[in-house]
Amino acid sequence: MLAGTTGCSRLRPKPHREYVYVMAKETYLRDRVAAVSNRTADVQNGDRLLVLDHGRRFFKVQTDKGAQGWINEKMVATQSIFDQFAALTKEHEKDPVVATGVVRDDVYMHLTPGRETEHFLRLGEGEKLKLLRRATLPKPVPPGLRAVAPVVEKGKVVEAAPPAPPAMDDWWLVRDSKGNAGWIYSRLMDVDAPDALVRYSEGQRIVGAYILNKVYDPDAPQDDKNIPEYVTVTSPYTSGLPYDFNQVRVFIWNVKKHRYETAYRDKNIEGYLPLTVTMASDPYSKAPASATVAPTYNYRVLADDAPPVVPDPVTGAVVPSKTILKTYRLEGNLVRRVLPPDATPPDETHPEPVVKKAKKAAVHRRAVRAKRRRR
Repeated sequence: MLAGTTGCSRLRPKPHREYVYVMAKETYLRDRVAAVSNRTADVQNGDRLLVLDHGRRFFKVQTDKGAQGWINEKMVATQSIFDQFAALTKEHEKDPVVATGVVRDDVYMHLTPGRETEHFLRLGEGEKLKLLRRATLPKPVPPGLRAVAPVVEKGKVVEAAPPAPPAMDDWWLVRDSKGNAGWIYSRLMDVDAPDALVRYSEGQRIVGAYILNKVYDPDAPQDDKNIPEYVTVTSPYTSGLPYDFNQVRVFIWNVKKHRYETAYRDKNIEGYLPLTVTMASDPYSKAPASATVAPTYNYRVLADDAPPVVPDPVTGAVVPSKTILKTYRLEGNLVRRVLPPDATPPDETHPEPVVKKAKKAAVHRRAVRAKRRRR
């Protein structure tokens, strides 16, 4: 009889195990759901807890070490949310890194861009990040401010002025130091850039800084005498832009003056990440200097005949329909664009109107004459 009972128990399916995961930075389990309770265990963000029982707004759980207690349901993420984050990490585990950054303050990783979207893992201040892609969405507005009420003047209803464009929020899909992927609010992180270059940003936000080359300077003030030379991409301090950057700048090291100097600048462009750096020769040139391998970088800009880029209203993705690949080489202290012989560079879109040099000089002369008359 005992043998038969044992056999039946082996065929009986095991009960389903339910898990939840701690969302709070730090919290604790309590021995009862009451105004006065005892602490039974401390738990941290990301810890897995086995659910033993359900109460009103609380779960009775057990830690991996066997400690049991009650925890508020607002402090944990469900298995479904955990699985969705795992799927997001798997989906983007091989995405190219377009820049690196660091967390400015404690911040949650979100499942999708947006302040009200599901979140789970919490990153601490100083956490290193790998940036994968950007998204931009309208900033949430209180419901009472959304409607534009008509204006009444002298007993007549006058249509109100159209509302201003909505304020936007930028979000970045990132990987943390453990390889987990998620979206974070852009203003809670900084892109990694050397302090020596930040002073030259001229009021622009540094979007990425990439090493092109290294030169040896025995009299450099730095401890490391192998000084890196950089190509940087920058943008205005404005969220919701239809491009990733509007300026590219190459910094070389002046061995005589022991400082960085600008070797080349590409301004007033609508550029898109990634910017790629390689060592390559010029495939179009027959000159001996160009045949040698040199630091080469390329990036894409919006073509002149492409329609304006509009962020996707649901995902926030910024995807241009037609771009132009621009490639440059650093040859010594000179930067030269790589183009086929006798080729004319294709036209590209500019965020600001292009002022021709002759017209610009005329405007300058008029300004000088006007200044003299005021004297």
